[in-house]
Amino acid sequence: MRRAMPAPPPRSYSTWLLMAALAALAAASFYSLPLEWAALFSEDAVRSSAEFLAGFAPPDTTQPFLLKCLGATLETLSMSALGTLLAVAGGLALALPAGGRFGNVLRWPTRGLLNVLRSIPELVWASLLLVAAGLGPFAGTLALAMHTVGVLGRLFADLLENTEPQPERALRANGAAPMAAFLYATLPQALPQMLSYTLYRWENNIRAAAVLGVVGAGGLGQMLKYHLSLFQMQQAATVIVAMLLLVGLVDAASYALRRALTR
Repeated sequence: MRRAMPAPPPRSYSTWLLMAALAALAAASFYSLPLEWAALFSEDAVRSSAEFLAGFAPPDTTQPFLLKCLGATLETLSMSALGTLLAVAGGLALALPAGGRFGNVLRWPTRGLLNVLRSIPELVWASLLLVAAGLGPFAGTLALAMHTVGVLGRLFADLLENTEPQPERALRANGAAPMAAFLYATLPQALPQMLSYTLYRWENNIRAAAVLGVVGAGGLGQMLKYHLSLFQMQQAATVIVAMLLLVGLVDAASYALRRALTR
């Protein structure tokens, strides 16, 4: 005889209230926003969009322009990689006090700093840093690092807080130094998930680095802005294809690395 499935656990009133509030928020959003669906799918809109997209074909495949795109692609890749590397170092340094390693005196101010860093988008960081660092990839790299420090720092802090404390306590009880106990007991527990978060943020930074060039931060985004502003649509199409290929390759490589780390 087939055993009956157990009944699902009862939901609390707070869960139902939260779901109702989310549904009301979604309904209010549709009501308050002037969404003109008829204009979006009108005959004029479809015809204008088709004419605009037709201007991108065929992409510019001349050798000098492809070499120029290759250089910008490598610049975008370098911006994302270096920005992520700097963010890992800064995020781990801030995650220690944010995770309560030095008591509650530093915990809440550090978490507040992480909230500020990640609440400011990369484009805003780039616009601010362009004043100090000037046009080019340096400002874009710093902008990626500043935002990603806030994201990774919060994730790393939560990971360190949720690790099993007993191994570190055992080492401390046997005379190990606090830093040695942390490095040999706590950090190895969190390291695989930290690497997974880092690779995921690297994927996001590839996309962000491709967009940061719009404000003059170098790479493919700067090329795209330049050619679109001059209505050189075929050159812009080549840049867009380069962006798609770069994001696809990095996504595939990051997915393979995450699979290898979690096995």
